[in-house]
Amino acid sequence: MISSEPRVPTVVANQQLAPPACDTTYLERLENTLDVADRSIASVEQDPTSNEKRNTDLVVSVVIPVYNERDTITEIVERVRAQRIHHEIIIVDDFSLDGTRDVLLELAREPDVHLLMHGYNRGKGAALRTAFAMADGDVILIQDADLEYDPADYHKLLAPIERGESNVVFGSRFLESPHQDPSWLHRFGNWLLTESSNLFTGQRLTDMETCYKAFRRDILSSIVVEQNRFGFEPEITAKISKLGHNIVEVPITYHARGYEEGKKIGVKDALSAFRCILKYR
Repeated sequence: MISSEPRVPTVVANQQLAPPACDTTYLERLENTLDVADRSIASVEQDPTSNEKRNTDLVVSVVIPVYNERDTITEIVERVRAQRIHHEIIIVDDFSLDGTRDVLLELAREPDVHLLMHGYNRGKGAALRTAFAMADGDVILIQDADLEYDPADYHKLLAPIERGESNVVFGSRFLESPHQDPSWLHRFGNWLLTESSNLFTGQRLTDMETCYKAFRRDILSSIVVEQNRFGFEPEITAKISKLGHNIVEVPITYHARGYEEGKKIGVKDALSAFRCILKYR
């Protein structure tokens, strides 16, 4: 059961970083952050799930790694809540510097939102490792903090687990509609990484790099996650495969964003993913 008393946000490590003295836009950014925080307050004061039964019998922990997503984090939490499937939402802030933390502190006022804060930037894999250690649901589902992935697809991800068909489900952006990502370079890079991973794991995936991954918690409990950044994706895929689990894919919707909108993965991360595919083969 979820406690009726909000948890105190946890700081995993302590480190402060003040804005540069020459940063003349700091007051403007602070004003924008306060506007977003106001929306967060309204969101937690009007929680639509507080008195409604969840739409699944599974006990689901939704984990959200966050880094500099001030403008989207409130909306994605609202979208997660609207699905009425979660037991808890665990947010790990990876030392955001854009005002995201002020917004998160408001969101964390609700008892279903558990907030942890890294004291320095450690990467997506490290944030997920922190979240996994705190999650107590039967199923753990990963959600990015941007708006590229739609929580309306949760029922697709959970259905194979509910039916007992698989203990691990990936949501594929390319299974039915590969052109949801308009960048041919991204599509080619994802295809190359996925096929390379399949070669060593024996899986037949179309989107190994997807954010949307759902696992039975006992499976994750038997795996030690080592990668701190985006190498998490090939690492977890390889280690799950070595345990003998078949990964089921389901089609999901995807709203790609560009680097000017905050996309973070780049060429260095792709090269790191290749190294991880070889390391964990």
